[in-house]
Amino acid sequence: MCNGCVQKEYPDRGNTCLENGSYLMNYLGCANCHKRDFVLINNKSTEDDDGEEIVTYDHVCKNCDHVIARHEYTFSVVDEYQEYTMLCMLCGKAEDSISVLPDDPRQSAPLF
Repeated sequence: MCNGCVQKEYPDRGNTCLENGSYLMNYLGCANCHKRDFVLINNKSTEDDDGEEIVTYDHVCKNCDHVIARHEYTFSVVDEYQEYTMLCMLCGKAEDSISVLPDDPRQSAPLF
């Protein structure tokens, strides 16, 4: 992974978890060939580890195959919530949790 290619390492992305793609707003350009072009996705793999889906891939410079960052995305169901996480030097870090129920109990107004 290359901190010379990114504007900010692991920016906080709130609850925006990307399973696919690249956060190009954080991409300065390739520190190896000094070009700012498209970022490719290489070595993508998906594995299921005890009910948790883990997607990993490399962000790679289109021109010289320099590895910019390693992206990891996870998805799991815990109790009655879908849990998402993302960790990547380019795309950032984020977590999200969504209820599988039609109405999220955390969003309910208190009765008293």
